[in-house]
Amino acid sequence: MKILKSFLVSCLLFSVTLQAQVPQYPKGYFRNPLNVPMQLVANFGELRTNHWHMGLDIRTQQRENLPVHAAAAGYIAKIKIEPFGFGRAIYINHPNGLTTLYAHLNDFAPTIEHWVKTQQYNQQSWEVELTPPPSLFPVGKGDFIAYSGNTGGSQGPHVHFEIRETATDKCLNPLLFGFPIADAVPPALTRLGMYDRNRSVYAQSPQLIGLRKTGTGRYALTKASPLKVGTDKISFGLGAVDYFTGSTNPNGVYSTRILLDDELQSEFILDSIDYNETRYMNAHIDYRYEALAGPYLQHLSRMPGDVTGVYTPTPTEGVLHLTDTAQHTVRIEVRDAAQNLSTLSFTVKYDPSLTPMVTAFNEKWYPQEVNIFEASGFEVFSTEYTLYDTVNVAYNANTAAYAASSTAVSPLYTFLHTSIPSHDSFTVRLKITTPLSGEAMDRIVIKNISGSRTNIAKGLWQRDNWAMAKFRQFGTFQAFLDTVPPTINTPPTDLSRATRLVFTPKDNFNEIKSFRAELNGQWLRFTNDKGKVWIYRFDEKFPPGEHELKVTVEDEAGNVTTKSWVVTR
Repeated sequence: MKILKSFLVSCLLFSVTLQAQVPQYPKGYFRNPLNVPMQLVANFGELRTNHWHMGLDIRTQQRENLPVHAAAAGYIAKIKIEPFGFGRAIYINHPNGLTTLYAHLNDFAPTIEHWVKTQQYNQQSWEVELTPPPSLFPVGKGDFIAYSGNTGGSQGPHVHFEIRETATDKCLNPLLFGFPIADAVPPALTRLGMYDRNRSVYAQSPQLIGLRKTGTGRYALTKASPLKVGTDKISFGLGAVDYFTGSTNPNGVYSTRILLDDELQSEFILDSIDYNETRYMNAHIDYRYEALAGPYLQHLSRMPGDVTGVYTPTPTEGVLHLTDTAQHTVRIEVRDAAQNLSTLSFTVKYDPSLTPMVTAFNEKWYPQEVNIFEASGFEVFSTEYTLYDTVNVAYNANTAAYAASSTAVSPLYTFLHTSIPSHDSFTVRLKITTPLSGEAMDRIVIKNISGSRTNIAKGLWQRDNWAMAKFRQFGTFQAFLDTVPPTINTPPTDLSRATRLVFTPKDNFNEIKSFRAELNGQWLRFTNDKGKVWIYRFDEKFPPGEHELKVTVEDEAGNVTTKSWVVTR
């Protein structure tokens, strides 16, 4: 009996007073990786397309090629070069069990740059992920490692900086490490969205409620209280941003908790995130509302298909159960990494007379289940990780789009709305309705359009004239026969005054799978930053004289174009 009483007291204390402790990381261990004041354009946990921002974006005064320095002693453990993502990046392992990452760089320090170039030629690939031995590039705190840039997925000059646990690769919030960034400004709360949780969040639009500021860090509803609701289960989404002292740049908040009658209902904390989890940001926001041109609303409840550790586990997972018609107090607390606090308090009251009419749907897909949809000539298969909440199945087949295209080999199918997020890839199968020869069967691509985004995937031929591909966004799907090879621009034959070569291959489906250039039969390193053009800057690999230059380009369907020229430098 005493054990049970102790347990109940502990639960009560949990429900009333729980506020997760801020992790105590070493302060002063890491230095600013730049020699300019540490000003941020983005912080950890900021909301981005399909992901949380996983580090700090440090301003470089709108310039490139500022020296970048090791934040602490250690050794360079990995070097990565890719057309998108981080662009050119360096990872440094430190003896305290942490790793720092520096991304969107231009040239590395000369000795590092020389080694990387050698490895690229050995692998005959500009895009590489290299792991030098620990003894090759030891660094001290403050050692020069690279120049800042704007490479990869960057849209302006800056340095992306991360701190990770070396053993797990989990990203930690760098703002908890004591960097000199002034922050005495509490988060700003902008709007509240309310949901009927007797149905899916994707089957409704949030009821939007304006907020007004009543004091420093204090907010109230613009609507009269109590807030009357027609459902006994509700949840909320919150629009909130944070600011640093002296800055008007909006950033992400650190944590938010919601309490009902002083009992904790849900809490999310952005102190550490794994890259395997970052796409779950789409479950953290009202994805449908944002996709339909609304601002971000962050759910104060865990979606059924969200398996991350971002939300603190609670019995209700943030869905407020109103079991009577009395008034109940709701309190929302929002903090930044410096623990500046903003609060919103109001009352709610369940009124059964306001219960809305709900339209029934015959077919649904569910989170944490393998779902299958089958129609004539069209099939879709999900995994148990594809959905975050239940969705009503919507499907359409358009045969007119098939007849209108000379290269289409299937009707145009629409499956689910583009405002429904997909976490895991799902499989699409299309029946090919045009008779094809053996060679043509290997030139099928499936085109997926979701809003402004287009994906092209090679259709894998299956028996009985079906083609299959995997996608990660819902919308339209159609199969095409692609027998058109890419085109390659012709370079000048006289390169005596040129400093570089530039190729911009074109494809009818705008999908270049591979590019290879050779000089006299030897691979030549062309860069491909941002995936738009291939550039070679003349160096010792291209000596003066007459040479044969050959370029080979392949598209997603497997069509190949090869061209050769005799050029003189």
